[in-house]
Amino acid sequence: MHKYSLIVHRRYMALTKTKKTLIEVARQLFAKKGFDNTTMNDIAEASNKGRRTLYTYFKSKQEIYIGVIQSELENLYIQLEEVTKRNIPADDKMLIFFFTRLEIVKEVVRRNGTLRADFFRNIWQVENVRKEFDQKEIRYLQDILQEGIESGVFEIVDVPKTAQILHYALKGLEVPSIRGVLGLNVNNKPDRDTIANIIFKGLRK
Repeated sequence: MHKYSLIVHRRYMALTKTKKTLIEVARQLFAKKGFDNTTMNDIAEASNKGRRTLYTYFKSKQEIYIGVIQSELENLYIQLEEVTKRNIPADDKMLIFFFTRLEIVKEVVRRNGTLRADFFRNIWQVENVRKEFDQKEIRYLQDILQEGIESGVFEIVDVPKTAQILHYALKGLEVPSIRGVLGLNVNNKPDRDTIANIIFKGLRK
């Protein structure tokens, strides 16, 4: 790498590291104190960065909150992408994807403490941030479905539409799963069988 390019690269990595640090510190504060009770000064002090540095990356607390949501979603989809790359039959992969998706979302909300209340209160803002990531998930589902077709496991007329339906079905299960109204466990055979029957067999006898 050219000397100038190397310097630019190092500066970029340093900037990226600083931004990630600020986001993680903000996440921890939001989780502990809640969004409303956390100030930009709190974030600057807890991260050992000055207000000037903080405002270099984020214009407002709302902007850093969005950064926290994006960071959590990125972690979610990294784990989902790992599921799609497993060398297992497509139907097994779909089941693991389904349960992994719900469990990760529950864990994200659980580990963010009081941010849980903010998540539900600001659901439309969260949804707006999620648009890009939702498209990723639909593509992952399409890949699994297409893989199943090619291996003779699935027979699907419209892959894109089926992927969208599965995606929105998963989103619809998020809130009841997070609140504990709906308990689904991948290690529980009856739960696996119930989901497998709905996805792969439907309701008809």
